[in-house]
Amino acid sequence: MVKATLSSSEDYLWTYIQQHIDDIANMSIIKLSEQANVSTATIVRTMKKKGYNGFTSFKQQLIQKNKDNTQFAFLNQVDQEIKSAVLKNQHEVNNTLENLDIGIVEDSIQKIKDAHKVYIFARGFSEFIAKEMTLKLQLLGKNCEIHDDPNIIKPISKQIMNHDVLILITLNGETAELVQAAKNAMQNNVTIITFTTNPNGTILQFSDLVFLGYKSPISYFPDYEVHSRLPLNILVRILLDAYAIRSPHLLS
Repeated sequence: MVKATLSSSEDYLWTYIQQHIDDIANMSIIKLSEQANVSTATIVRTMKKKGYNGFTSFKQQLIQKNKDNTQFAFLNQVDQEIKSAVLKNQHEVNNTLENLDIGIVEDSIQKIKDAHKVYIFARGFSEFIAKEMTLKLQLLGKNCEIHDDPNIIKPISKQIMNHDVLILITLNGETAELVQAAKNAMQNNVTIITFTTNPNGTILQFSDLVFLGYKSPISYFPDYEVHSRLPLNILVRILLDAYAIRSPHLLS
């Protein structure tokens, strides 16, 4: 079942709830309405879109879920700002895993297995993830190379053949040279696997298999384009682990 898209006010409320998750269980719907500065109707709509019967249902599941959970007990010893930072990362991980399509993982494993060569393109901080992916695929015996220079990415993308696979790692799905590389590779009928957090990224229209992560709207470095690559890192590691698990069978 596809969940309904949140409106801007509902998305704001859901973000507020994640930032104050420790206090929510003790809040009434009226109190939350006052604290978050939204209507009670917005709260009810948000809960229903998130799969709950209402705010009370959400609180009950939250309480039950954390009843015996000591995983984040240390949060009681830190201030609210640090709690928010920890929970922001937990929220990114949970939402990324919730949206993971196992069919995409299976198809990607097979495409990489069948490829004569795997090319991995990335820019900026995503390059660190790409380097880890390249090394691990090479350790598993795959012919794999990485490129992060825009002056090399564009011409190389035109040379990739249809028996190869191109993997693109891009947080916003709009990096110009990666979009152009996808266009070039698509013209040669190359299978393109993309890791991104932007469900509306331009690069998606040129991608065959998409791993879509969840990026929190919260950034502690708002003046710089250094958003967390945690969702992309998780998705890449899942694919690599799954590929390693299947490798003995794939090679037989």
